[in-house]
Amino acid sequence: MTSPEALARVQIDALLAAAGWVVQDRAAFDRQAALGVAVREFQLPSGPCDYLLFVAGKACGVIEAKKEGVTLSGVAEQSEKYMGALPEHLARWADTLRFDYESTGAETFFRDLDDPRPRSRRVFAFHRPETLHHWLQTPGTLRGRLQSLPPLDTKGLRDCQIEAITGLETSFAEDRPRALIQLATGAGKTFTACSFSYRLIRYAEARRILFLVDRKNLGDQTLKEFQQFQPPGAANRFTDTYIVQHLSSHRIDPDAKVVITTIQRLYSMLRGEELDPDAEEASGFESPLAEGELPPLAYNADFPIELFDFIVTDECHRSIYGLWRQVLEYFDASIIGLTATPSKHTLGFFNQNLVAEYPYERSVADGVNVGYEIYRIRTRVTEQGGLVETEEAGFQVPVRDKRTRKVRYQQLDADLEYAARELDRSVVNPNQIRTVLQTYKDRVFTELFPDRTGEWLPKTLIFAKDDNHAEEIVHAVREVFGEGNDFAKKITYRNTGEDPKALIKAFRVDPFPRVAVTVDMIATGTDIKPVEVLIFMRDVKSEGYYEQMKGRGVRTIPDADLKAVTPDAKTKTRFILIDAVGVSETRKNASQPLERKKTVSFEALIEQIAMGRRDEDALSSLAARLAVLDRKLADEDRVRIADITGGKTPRDLANALLDAIDADRQAAAIDAHHGAMATPEQEEAVIGGLAETACRPFDNPAVRTLLKDIKQKTDIVIDEFTTDKVMSAGFDMKRAEETITSFRTFIDDNRDELTALQILYNQPYGAQRLTYGAIRDLVQRLTDPPYYLTTANVWQAYRRLDAAKVRGAPVDEQLTEVVSLVRFALGQTDTLEPFAAVVEQRFNLWMGREKRAGRLYTPEQEDWLRAIAAFIAANAEIAPRDFQEAPGFADRGGILQARKVLGPGLNDMLDELQGALVA
Repeated sequence: MTSPEALARVQIDALLAAAGWVVQDRAAFDRQAALGVAVREFQLPSGPCDYLLFVAGKACGVIEAKKEGVTLSGVAEQSEKYMGALPEHLARWADTLRFDYESTGAETFFRDLDDPRPRSRRVFAFHRPETLHHWLQTPGTLRGRLQSLPPLDTKGLRDCQIEAITGLETSFAEDRPRALIQLATGAGKTFTACSFSYRLIRYAEARRILFLVDRKNLGDQTLKEFQQFQPPGAANRFTDTYIVQHLSSHRIDPDAKVVITTIQRLYSMLRGEELDPDAEEASGFESPLAEGELPPLAYNADFPIELFDFIVTDECHRSIYGLWRQVLEYFDASIIGLTATPSKHTLGFFNQNLVAEYPYERSVADGVNVGYEIYRIRTRVTEQGGLVETEEAGFQVPVRDKRTRKVRYQQLDADLEYAARELDRSVVNPNQIRTVLQTYKDRVFTELFPDRTGEWLPKTLIFAKDDNHAEEIVHAVREVFGEGNDFAKKITYRNTGEDPKALIKAFRVDPFPRVAVTVDMIATGTDIKPVEVLIFMRDVKSEGYYEQMKGRGVRTIPDADLKAVTPDAKTKTRFILIDAVGVSETRKNASQPLERKKTVSFEALIEQIAMGRRDEDALSSLAARLAVLDRKLADEDRVRIADITGGKTPRDLANALLDAIDADRQAAAIDAHHGAMATPEQEEAVIGGLAETACRPFDNPAVRTLLKDIKQKTDIVIDEFTTDKVMSAGFDMKRAEETITSFRTFIDDNRDELTALQILYNQPYGAQRLTYGAIRDLVQRLTDPPYYLTTANVWQAYRRLDAAKVRGAPVDEQLTEVVSLVRFALGQTDTLEPFAAVVEQRFNLWMGREKRAGRLYTPEQEDWLRAIAAFIAANAEIAPRDFQEAPGFADRGGILQARKVLGPGLNDMLDELQGALVA
């Protein structure tokens, strides 16, 4: 019988051979037999080592072999006794061997003694001899170089990007293998990745970086970002210096420095399998795979573990850190996560090492992104479902085949009642879709965007449940708005005749289309800055996915670019999230365990059963799907299935599966075969036999094919009879109330700390002399954690709660607007209006008093006085030096011209005006 130690040696030999090593017994020792030679049981002064490694004829490392199951954390110390005491005449790279491996064949650890703090790390297999040869010939190590990167050139970088890069590099210097960067959507995650990738390649001499994306079209976007990236101080763009490859085949360019791909493609490459053409198209956020569906990886000599030094995961769905994680852990690489919405699962995978945190709220406060408001539309059918009565339908209803979209008319033999959750899945109600869209059309220019001309619908993105639902919505949008095909487009992976990439570009930069309907192609990662309205006509269960979808509307955009696609728009200060299904109210599953079993597609589940899967969850799930399928089948399809299964309908098949896992039936079967004295082995055999019998029909490929084809063809009933009506539509007041509460809390918490609040709180209205510095400190503190409040958002919240008391809108980037907000919140004013408007009113009153006092001003003097008032409105104060520094005054001749026009009493006049206009 082979011992466990011998079995481990067999596995280690196989791993070494796969990685390109020649394995020899000591008696057959020939250190020049190949570039890499591993010699078993080589005698050293301290005893025989399990394997001595030679590269280019010289000893460089050892392998300590242990039987499978042995923990390896302390074994590296055993290896050290071999590494320093070497035979006098042994050819070697250095007096102390550099590399040591500890392996059981199933688990392997590796350490490089030239690293600054040598530490064993788990590796999937052994490095190739060529790799160790390269490391032996290269001064220093990657981990050593990561400790001495040059200072970051911060030119062109936002503060959050600087924090992300410096935090990441600090983490690398501490030799932490995984690091997570949180940057809100719109904060430039990919630009940040380009920046640190350049530094890792240029200064740390990284050989290659892998960039993983969620979908293929996001890989296109990432490639474009690298093509446009100009490193600071460099004469050329990134791609002029380094090769960036976006994989479309299974071949990696050996000269590529950055490789962009989906994890689906990378997995198929490592498995040596062809990739399903659709595998890279759909997001994995809402379609995670079942536990056990991915067969484990084995070493693939075409893709050695050292192929990448770093792996960047950009907004990949959480299953990348569960089922797909074996792909990440295959490579001996540090892993960098980029995300806008870190979940517990993501933080857990990255060992809680969050090196930079820049949340959405902070990005809004900094003006990187815009805030949003929720507008909720409730309709009767959306909330309650519907009923098709046979009398109303005339016993005939239209039915559409999901796969072919062919419509036929089918007789109802009973009333069809459907719940809200079945809407747009098994039943489509065109009236419900039209009601939601008509409500949007009626309210968009009266409530949502009342300042627009009504000529240009704001760019609108609608999220549909599936491709069929998207198709219905597109036709309904064109009908409701009375527009042609170019007004609304479906942008999904099933577009035929139109290129989705071209449609996305047109939606981004052209006036048409005004409306895009998607399922998940534009749900994550795709930047479309002009979008001002998101309409959710589908619910989303994943918190991360919901945040990603909301992120499609947050991006700021220059005024000129916005006007180029929406001519009557001025500035994008917010976006509207129209919730037509309760997506903002449903509980999201942000806290599911990392390795929890996920939903499997019907097709995948039935194939797993055919391959031998017999666990209770799988049988129960397949039974439930077959029962649902049976309820939807036409008689002709039920007969087809019975013909090929020996008379069994889907319901019969489902019942057999349920019987096989029913405890009572299992007990009865055991009793019938073995009586009350059955052994555990006999019980297990009977239960296994029940499962095998129930699953036997699915061994037949013809049965599986027919069931899958019929499942794909499942029909959708078209309910043309149930009318719909709006139950309610309006803004989410709760969000506005929370904003105002937070603002008032801020004032109370800081009333004794901030000079501006001390003045506004304690000085009588009319004696409040504010300075620009005090106001600037107030605004900065307001936007800091934990409040993350902006003047615009607080202003909008007051407008939502009491529009009659709010006049106008705050001027962007004008800090003094916060004065109006604080005074209104404290009850010092009855109305909230822009600070400049208040200053103008006060200036007109001041001019009236001057006139009544007999002090009249020439047109030139009045022009100067109005310029001074405008400056005070923007800065809250004015001093003689401002006449020399502010362009508006310097262009007029500065302080000398001001004194010439307004006279020698200018200083006193400025002081008087500041008191009259601001206090």
